[in-house]
Amino acid sequence: MNNFDAIVIGAGSAGLPCAYYLAVEGLKVLVVDKNPSAGQGENKAAIGGARATHSQPAKIRLCMESLRVFSSWKEEHGFDVEWKKGGYCFAVYRESDEASLKDLLPVQRKFELKIDWVDADSIRELVPGINPDGLRGGTYSPDDGQVSPLLVSASYHALSLARGVKFAFNEEVTEITRSDSKITGLRTQKGAYSSPVVVNAAGARAREVGRLTGLDVPVTPDSHEGGISAAVEHFLGPLVVDLRPGPEGKSANFYFGQRSEGQLIFCYTPAPAILGTDRNSTSEFMPVIARRLIELIPRLRNLLIRRTWRGLYPMTPDGVPILGRVPEQDGMFLAVGTCGQGFMMGPGVGRNMASLITTGKPLMEDDVFETVGFHRDFGATKVEALK
Repeated sequence: MNNFDAIVIGAGSAGLPCAYYLAVEGLKVLVVDKNPSAGQGENKAAIGGARATHSQPAKIRLCMESLRVFSSWKEEHGFDVEWKKGGYCFAVYRESDEASLKDLLPVQRKFELKIDWVDADSIRELVPGINPDGLRGGTYSPDDGQVSPLLVSASYHALSLARGVKFAFNEEVTEITRSDSKITGLRTQKGAYSSPVVVNAAGARAREVGRLTGLDVPVTPDSHEGGISAAVEHFLGPLVVDLRPGPEGKSANFYFGQRSEGQLIFCYTPAPAILGTDRNSTSEFMPVIARRLIELIPRLRNLLIRRTWRGLYPMTPDGVPILGRVPEQDGMFLAVGTCGQGFMMGPGVGRNMASLITTGKPLMEDDVFETVGFHRDFGATKVEALK
């Protein structure tokens, strides 16, 4: 009863898709998670944006696959996950941002991303009420969108159960067992499970889990806050990103969108990063984000805010995830370090990892997949421009 073809550590944005697609390939799968149910880690803190608008080729490939999955979800599985194809819009007010985004377009188009630079008039149509002062234009990628993280995780859980996946909730991994260099399974405080394949999809706890086999997985969590408003009449199609730093010196870029039911959902990137695992809401988040929202779209000044929350970004040194096998440990795989984009990458991560584990090859090109490998040169301070 405790023998499996594959064990996935983590029932979150990466772990659930990995488990489901491994089961689709016919494997007997176990998911182990210290939380009481699926999607209870950082998954439920995601704001639901899903874009392939990245600058790193593997991230483009992963998210293009995710978009294919999200956009066909209801048709394929019968679950409504509130997919909204509204696109992503990077509104630009600075010459330097314009140059950076235009420089990225050839790479993005090379990997078949549908994106273009549009003028200021087009941005004003896409984002009604946006402040026109100094607006230079921006990029728009119409195939991106938004989806409900809570509904997606619930759906993956249900689909996985239907495929025979077993879940061990409220269990924390205490040991990953090996025979010489071969993975043989793991232990939790409740028992032992055997498997020749273990996938570390532990999110913010990736480094902690990696240490169980002597690996130093370079994932460091930092915390970000988000919030959501009461529903208002729908006026905004795309999810909007403003790359400028905040005037208060506490935020880098910020981004927001309107859900299909009318609520505005929003977040900003703290500057400097807030390292650690603290998920308690702060008193400074709403004053900072409110000022930025109102300055960008003045019509939002009377918006009623319903709640805020805080989640963790499992960051790597270069802002790119770590996916693939660990060569020194036969049967050990990593699906970690998604840098706050785990939800939008999740289906793409799951599909590529399932293909790698069952056939030896990922779905994307080998040379592109190598850029997210464990043994790459992470560099010291490189961070993707569009993180």
